[in-house]
Amino acid sequence: MLRKFEPLLLLLVLFFLVTAGQAQSTVSSESETLTVDQAIVLALERNPQVLASRARTDILAGQIKEVKSQAYPSISMHTSALRWRDPGILNSSSFDKLPAEFKDFLDAPAANLFGYEVTVAQPLYTAGKVGTALQLAKLEREGVGIDVTRTEQEIKIQVVRAFYNLLLAEKQLEIVQDTVTQRERHLAMAKTRHEAGVATQVDVLRSEVSLSNAQPDLLRAQNGIRYARSVLNHLLARRTDFPTKAAGNLSFRKVETPPLEQVVDAAFSGRPELQRLRLNEKEAEETKKLARAESRMRADLNGAYGFSAREMGNLVDPNFTRWSITVNLNVPLFDGGRRDGLIEQAIANERIVRLTRSETEDNVHLQAQTAVDEIRRADQTVDAAQASVKEAERVLKLMEENYRYGAATTLDVQDAETAASLARMNLFQSLFDHTVARAQLRYVMGLDPLEKTDVQQVNP
Repeated sequence: MLRKFEPLLLLLVLFFLVTAGQAQSTVSSESETLTVDQAIVLALERNPQVLASRARTDILAGQIKEVKSQAYPSISMHTSALRWRDPGILNSSSFDKLPAEFKDFLDAPAANLFGYEVTVAQPLYTAGKVGTALQLAKLEREGVGIDVTRTEQEIKIQVVRAFYNLLLAEKQLEIVQDTVTQRERHLAMAKTRHEAGVATQVDVLRSEVSLSNAQPDLLRAQNGIRYARSVLNHLLARRTDFPTKAAGNLSFRKVETPPLEQVVDAAFSGRPELQRLRLNEKEAEETKKLARAESRMRADLNGAYGFSAREMGNLVDPNFTRWSITVNLNVPLFDGGRRDGLIEQAIANERIVRLTRSETEDNVHLQAQTAVDEIRRADQTVDAAQASVKEAERVLKLMEENYRYGAATTLDVQDAETAASLARMNLFQSLFDHTVARAQLRYVMGLDPLEKTDVQQVNP
């Protein structure tokens, strides 16, 4: 019995194998190693926030067409076929007074009525409502374009932070691994010295404890890489466990920090959110015009042309033509306060937009001050960290030499190791802060966070 289904089972197995192979090839076709530029390009292509903001432009294009249609004529065709019977005079209250011989001739047989016509409706005057609505739609289209730029800028700066955070996590893991290697070497040295009788069992135990204490740091560093990678993958619309690798260095680029006034001026003119709010003020003004156009006279032209006949053969006979032309004037006399309510809403919205822009400008000014202060602090921190690393590594080398010849204890070596590791950690953290501060400063100014400038690059 099972042999009958063996070909079908074989086909199903082959199907699943091919599908799995295609899925695996799709995943493997993605590049694991990315530069920061490539990561940003990938995020702009795939991030759901960016795609959703771009999709709103399509919605607005449809809304603009909808508004434009209000100014164009509306043309439609109607056809009808009616079968009807109306007793008419038979229901008259004076029917009983008619002569009997006349009643015999009265009848209400069923009849047919066929017809078709083309109707045209054209607004003639709308008190500016259509034009204002169209202007609003155009302003909103420009605003949606600014929203797309704002979303892209936010994704860019997030990718920059996540990318260099992954590099920082990798550097931190390297430092912890070097520390573990050093402590393993020191443990071996302590055992050798103990066997030679020039060190105590306490030195060996201290080295073992020091090595054990480094293991949790190693686990935390490994978890830090996994977390940093998952954040970057999330921005790139990849699965969180995708083995993304960051290709680059945490480097120091000496830049000339612009004056605060220059940063603020650039931010006020270049930040998308401020551009959007200035557009919102124009939209609020147009909305107020639209509200004032309510309850005003409206003129419309309506026309119809067609045929109506009881016999279908007469539907092309000119004698059965039916047409009409109508100009309608509508002057609202009382709307229950609707127009006043719309105007009050528009005035309040205009005031809210103006206050929001003022608050946003204050926030941008604060961001500019923070960005300038941060990049200046990062400049000084990197210089201090580089000097600290050199001194700490020199001290560690001297302590290792002294311990080898019995002039230093294991505590001295461990203290020097800790100081050297901390100095290297501080250096890479400072380089990370400086790199992100440069990108943040450009972001605050409304510029591309990764735009290349003439800078001097110094690797740690």
